[in-house]
This record gives sequence, structure tokens and C-alpha cells, in this order.
Amino acid sequence: MLKRAAASSFLGSVIEYFDFFVYATCAAVVFKDVFFSDMSPLAGTLASLATFAAGYLARPLGGIIFGHYGDRLGRKKMLVLTMSLMGITSALIGVLPTYSTAGVLAPILLVLLRVVQGVALGGEWGGAVLMSAEHAGSRRGFWASFTNAGAPTGTLISTLVITSTIAIVGNDAFVEWGWRLPFLFSLLLLVLGLVVRAKVDESPEFVAAGERTADTGIPLLRVLKDQPRTLLLSIGVGLGAFVFQGALTTYSIAYGVQSGVPRQEILDALTISSFLSIFGIIGWSALSDKIGRLPMVIVGSVGIIGWGFALFPLIGSKSFPLIVLAMVVGQAIIHPMVYGPLAGLYTELFSTEYRYTGASLGYQIAGIGAGISPVLFAEIMRSNGGTSTVALSVVIAATAGLSIACIAMLGETKNRRLSKVGVDMVAAPAPAPAGAHRTGAA
Repeated sequence: MLKRAAASSFLGSVIEYFDFFVYATCAAVVFKDVFFSDMSPLAGTLASLATFAAGYLARPLGGIIFGHYGDRLGRKKMLVLTMSLMGITSALIGVLPTYSTAGVLAPILLVLLRVVQGVALGGEWGGAVLMSAEHAGSRRGFWASFTNAGAPTGTLISTLVITSTIAIVGNDAFVEWGWRLPFLFSLLLLVLGLVVRAKVDESPEFVAAGERTADTGIPLLRVLKDQPRTLLLSIGVGLGAFVFQGALTTYSIAYGVQSGVPRQEILDALTISSFLSIFGIIGWSALSDKIGRLPMVIVGSVGIIGWGFALFPLIGSKSFPLIVLAMVVGQAIIHPMVYGPLAGLYTELFSTEYRYTGASLGYQIAGIGAGISPVLFAEIMRSNGGTSTVALSVVIAATAGLSIACIAMLGETKNRRLSKVGVDMVAAPAPAPAGAHRTGAA
């Protein structure tokens, strides 16, 4: 059942992120012509990326909504609902009218559907991670990481589907109508995902928590009351990785194309780095089970700071080998050091009775960084006329530095028993008799 839960979580994450990153790629290279054709190229790109950011802004709402019912009714029911919502919404994006046919109504509908996508993804991640981690008796980092490994897999598949579609129909036809096909393809993935997910049992930790506690209260209020500081620090821990992710998987496409790099070369580099990052996420997460989440996050964040200054010059070189180097080192080696262990880390921070809500909220608020950073980067480049990327690297470094500070304050979590987590573990403990253990410790 553990393997089945991990497979279900992985596949669910693949489907969710396939839909999410099909949108990201189209927002970077197509939607400015389809939904914002009355704007200048730079303004159209900025507006298009803003709709991409709207999905990230909606993700905490999804974490709250589905986290609430996932903590009260069960993880499995919410995961079936979030997957269905994402697949149907993506298919609807694929049949939207364009600006030339529907005017301002077209971008309005696009934003609304994007928000629904964000809500669905915000509810998916927390439940998927918990289904793996709460089934696991040991090696939580490894088993939970399959959910996070689904993100680059979804990116990889979305890139392959988009690349194949462009190759078949041609670039002009893709911009005109071919971009719709990857969105419609998500319906096939939805059917497959629902079949696999139906075969997974409910989380044993959730079942046991229900037997221990008759009424847990409102999960969101419990998180804010019992573990407010843990929640804030959990947001800071993930922020650096997500800002870097936004630079690697979204803004790098727009920046490369605007710098004169052929679109296909950027997509090819993203495909290679996405494939390799699957192994990076799982491998670094497995290592975090041995050496701890804290050292992995610190080393990875230091790497993000350094590589953030190399990324854009390497892409701007217009040399395909250097572009591949920039993406592979960034996305497949450095980023997974932080992103992979986050799945286990967030699981270990909150009580079972409101873990879905707490983990989802911390992760998804941090995830806003991946949605806002491409918009912020585009605005910075617009304001300076595209003359320097140093400010972009400074933003990446600052958020990675914040992640280091937050993980240092949270401390190590890998040995905590999930059934014993439940107080604000970074708050000062009350005086206790000699030899007593603080609640929430291993």
C-alpha cells in the first residue's frame, strides 16, 4: 500500500503540474499574442505572466479549502476532487475564445480558469505528500519526495507535448490554434490518474488521529493558534527554492526568447534539466533521511545564491551547451537539494489533526514566489530596458538567504514521530522536570 500510495501521489502530481506548466509555457511564449494582442510585446508578456501568477496566488486558498476538508473527511476524497477539478479546468482553457473573437472577455475567462487551476493545485500537493509520508514507517523524505518528483516530470511531459505539437503543426499554427491541444490532452491523463488513485487506502495516520480525537475544531484556526511561528518559518524555508524555480522553469523561457535564443533551444534545455531533476529530487531527499533536512536545505540554498548570478549570463550567451549547463546545474542539482526534502519537512512540522492544512498553507504561500518572480523579473527588466540581470540575481540570493535563516530556526525534523507533533516546536518550551522530553520531539 505504501508503494501504491507513492505511485498515486507521483502520478497525481505529474498530472497537476503537467496542466500547470503547459499553462506556464504558453503564458511565456503564446498567450501574449492570443489573449493580449492589443499590447506591445513587452507589455503583453508582462500581462501574460501576470495571469500565470494568478494561479500561484490562488494556491493558498486551495490549501485552506481542501486542507480543511482533508483534515476533517480524509486525504483520499480531496485528492480525487482536486485531480478532477484540474483536468476539467485545463480542458476548458483549451476551448477558450481568443481576444480577436471575444475581446476583453477572453482574458477575463483565462484568469478565472487559471485561478481555479491554482485552487486545485493548492489542494493537491498537501494531500498527495501526506498520503505517502503518513503511510511510511521510515524514510519519509524518500517516499514523500515522489510527490515533488512529479513536478519536473509534469514539466517534462508538458514540454515534450508542446514541442511535439509545434513540430507537427508548425510554429504559426501552434500560436494560432495548436496551443489548445496540450490542454485537451490533460483529459486523458485525468482518466488514468483517477483509476490509480481509486486503489489507494486512506492514510493510516489520519484514521488513527480520528480514533484519538473526537472533535479537532477548525484546522486553520488550530494551525494559527498552536503553531503560528512554525507556519511563518515554513513559508520562509520554501521561498528561496520557489523563486529560483520561477526563474528556471518560466522566466528563463521568456528571457531566452527575448535575448535572441531560439525558442526550441530553451525548451530542449528545459526538457533535459527537468528529466535529470527527477533523480535529483529523489536522491537528495533520500540523503536527507540520513543526514537531515537542515543541512540539505542550507547547502542547496547556498548553491541557489551562487548559481543565481550565473544563470542569466549563461542563457544570454546564446550558446546551447552553456544554456543546457545553466538549466541542468540549476534545476537538476542545486534546486532539488532544497525542493526535494521540503515534502518530508512540511509533513514533520504539523500535527496530524491539521497537518493537511498546515503543510499546504506553508508550502503554497511559499509557492507564490514561483508565480510572482517571473512577473517581478519581467518588470525589473522592463524598467531598466533589459540592460542588466544583476537585480534578478540579488532577489534570488535574498530569498535563499531567508530560507537558510528559517531552517536554522526550525531545527532538524527528520526523527520526529508524526503522531507526536503538535506544538509550536520553535517556540520557547515551558519549564519541565529534569529528563522530561518536549512535546513534538522524536
